[in-house]
Amino acid sequence: MKIWQMGMDLAKLSLDLTDTFPVSEKYGLKSQMDRCSISIPSNIAEGSSRTNKSFCHFLDISLGSSFELHTQLLLAHHRKYLSAEDTNQIETKIEEFQKATMSFQNTLNN
Repeated sequence: MKIWQMGMDLAKLSLDLTDTFPVSEKYGLKSQMDRCSISIPSNIAEGSSRTNKSFCHFLDISLGSSFELHTQLLLAHHRKYLSAEDTNQIETKIEEFQKATMSFQNTLNN
């Protein structure tokens, strides 16, 4: 499944980036970003075995996590935990994931 792989790639990239955060963020922003990035492919996987209606609900949760990750990414950049280059790279991947997921949802609803 294309969106699941996109979600996995996004989670892996996010986890690698948050590993560079200061130790003081272990239970703060790093933890928040790790949890929501892991939630993205996890919800797609969980919903994939359900009915289309239920799957759409899990896709909505996954999308919500991606928007949450985007917000946290901007905060991490503001705190100078991430370079502009790293921020732009993951931001692009988040936006691609969101577009692909919304497009996929439309095919399920039709």
